[in-house]
Amino acid sequence: MSYSAALRGGFPCARVPDMAKKAAVKEASAEEREIISRVYEAGYHIVSSVAENDLDGIIGTLRALIEKAGGALIAEGAPALTKLAYPMYAPEGGKNVEHDRAYFGWLKFEAPAEVAGELVEHLSHTPVFLRSMVFRTVREDTRAKIKIAPMREVKGGHTLKAAPRRTEEAAAPVSEADLEKALGEITE
Repeated sequence: MSYSAALRGGFPCARVPDMAKKAAVKEASAEEREIISRVYEAGYHIVSSVAENDLDGIIGTLRALIEKAGGALIAEGAPALTKLAYPMYAPEGGKNVEHDRAYFGWLKFEAPAEVAGELVEHLSHTPVFLRSMVFRTVREDTRAKIKIAPMREVKGGHTLKAAPRRTEEAAAPVSEADLEKALGEITE
């Protein structure tokens, strides 16, 4: 009896159709994995030795990589020069060069999982990227809203934070006896 006949139910063993069903489920789930898009965010640092005029081309390559593979950009943070928390080294011209500043930027995009893998490979093998990270996230805007404290100017050109205003209650005069009684209750 052929395997196709066994799948139609002509085979006396009940395991063969079950195995075929499992194989069909595995194939369907593999196809679904290709179709399912997820939301990712990529954060990166570009070495500070790159000219600002060249940043658009570098980021354009990342965008093209995502869109060519069927992904769609959701949001983007343009790269801006920032001071690093500690110096990092990157190979340039055959030697390691110390960087204390880098251009930081980010991209949020929706794409299949394979695209995220390709992006990780591209970021790790391109020497202008000092450091990078790609991770799954949600579509909603999850950035923290920054509240800036009110500032006031003081003589001498220094700027200080405004002290929080305190509301004072009108207090009645307290006698020595009441004060002694309250302290006695607290210490007991």
